[in-house]
Amino acid sequence: MAFFTSYDGTRLSYRVSGDGAPVLCLPGGPTAATYLGDLGGLSAHRQLIMLDSRGTGRSATPQDIASCRCDRLVADVEALRAHLSLDRMDLLAHCAGANLAVRYAARHPRRVSRLALITPSVRAVGIAIAGDLRLETAQLRRDESWFPDAFAALEAIVAGQATNDSWQAVAPFSYGRWDEVAQAHHAADAEQQSPEIMAAFGAQGAFDPAATRTALARFAPPVLLLAGEVDLGAPPRAMAEFAGLFPNAELVIQPRAGHFPWLDDAGRFVSTVAAFLEQARRRRR
Repeated sequence: MAFFTSYDGTRLSYRVSGDGAPVLCLPGGPTAATYLGDLGGLSAHRQLIMLDSRGTGRSATPQDIASCRCDRLVADVEALRAHLSLDRMDLLAHCAGANLAVRYAARHPRRVSRLALITPSVRAVGIAIAGDLRLETAQLRRDESWFPDAFAALEAIVAGQATNDSWQAVAPFSYGRWDEVAQAHHAADAEQQSPEIMAAFGAQGAFDPAATRTALARFAPPVLLLAGEVDLGAPPRAMAEFAGLFPNAELVIQPRAGHFPWLDDAGRFVSTVAAFLEQARRRRR
């Protein structure tokens, strides 16, 4: 574990694993980057620099919780880039971390050499994901034993009648296989989440979809959007719309993968992401 001091004096932590050219990794949540592991073995190909968002993991909780808002976290990413003495960097983000990644890319496009968005959230770009699309995607799992209870809970969520039990019941939809590994991963991830930090992340003013879309339309570096075929959080149809916001984006749909594709098929995930990042290195030589 390593540390650096961000723009406002807050001490933030990051973890480094693997060898090779660095890739800065932004977790979802916002939460600690622990749940990312080594992204299914991607550390065998690249050096992964995984940032704990302020107020999570080993990173300090700031005096001003409002500084955890997504748009304000851009300054933390820039502070880490400067701390690492990187002129330009490859940037990888998962889920809600993609909101931060695209806000960073919009503000500092010349600092990003390549952008990989893994099952990304769409709040920063204002894409609407209809409940019917989530229900349609869920039907791909209808032959699995846990499906009836999980689908009933999903219907309640879509209808605006969710309870805490509903959110727990739909957890299997986040994984391509609801096995012991997935269940342990889900439990550990839930323990890392802070409702206060998560609320601050998406507070009023966090996102400006129109301005972000305009900036991304001019973002020249290559972009990878990796979607899971059965992911309700980032359904492939919505990810195709997201990819269309960039002039140079590739959409890859990983078969039978959910929201954490490196757990569902590590080999396929790593080969896809490593090949994308390696292309960047070849072009820069």
